[in-house]
Amino acid sequence: MLQVFVRTLLGRSGPALRSLPWALCLLLTLALAAPPTLNPALESRAVAIQKNLRCPLCDTGESIADSRSDISVKMRSSVREQLAAGRSEAQIYDFFAQRYGNFVLLDPPKSGRNLLLWGGPLLALVGGGALWWSFLRRRRTAAGTPEQAPDAAEDFDSYLAQVRRETRPGGQP
Repeated sequence: MLQVFVRTLLGRSGPALRSLPWALCLLLTLALAAPPTLNPALESRAVAIQKNLRCPLCDTGESIADSRSDISVKMRSSVREQLAAGRSEAQIYDFFAQRYGNFVLLDPPKSGRNLLLWGGPLLALVGGGALWWSFLRRRRTAAGTPEQAPDAAEDFDSYLAQVRRETRPGGQP
């Protein structure tokens, strides 16, 4: 049917006309395979999401926005497709977390075992501050109650008297 229409439109037949269905299929495939065009607001959301997703193959912890690996290119395309389909950021993060694990999230959720990772440094800081405060408090109380030291003037006077006795001519006091 399409060939008849094209023959009448072009007024000729031949090998070029036989390859037309294949060319149309190729054109249709390329049109469907192209990533969706996003408006500027969705594009900025896509970039933000891509910066919060880690490339699963990169050893340096690069985001998929910065990585050039094949999987990162596919993940970027998937983010754009999901945004174009109307999915929320949380749904997109959940999709990638289910597929690759929480490792792929550069900002992991603050719940469960991850809560220890988020709260550990804070607990260590509070614990260290408490130890430092108790150390300073003990030191201050130890310095506030000195032991009964002998009177320095008495020691000095007895020593001075002995020196005077020994240095007087004839050794007489």
